[in-house]
Amino acid sequence: MHFQLEMVTRETVVVRLFGELDHHAVEQIRAKISTAIFQGAVTTIIWNLEGLSFMDSSGVGLVLGRMRELEAVAGRTILLNPSPTMRKVFQFSGLGPWMMDATEEEAIDRVRGIVNG
Repeated sequence: MHFQLEMVTRETVVVRLFGELDHHAVEQIRAKISTAIFQGAVTTIIWNLEGLSFMDSSGVGLVLGRMRELEAVAGRTILLNPSPTMRKVFQFSGLGPWMMDATEEEAIDRVRGIVNG
């Protein structure tokens, strides 16, 4: 499992996940993202999933947990480019409305439009 966190604006972080996300990798990712949220600046997480080949239930828990943390700041989540299999998992988990097929730039522009609109 490999991942990257990039602060693209003061309020928006893009999390890029690569390979297989299982319970072994979730803790490290959770700690880094939660720290950014609790420092008070992050209000949007864009999860770029196009490089992810597998995710178990701990990955869904990772996303849901960060969504709960963002509720305190009226935050937003975007699940970008999930595979067909992950799309089904997200639909069954009630996360369908947060999915988006687009480039990172389009997702960032959408967030800017919500914030400024």
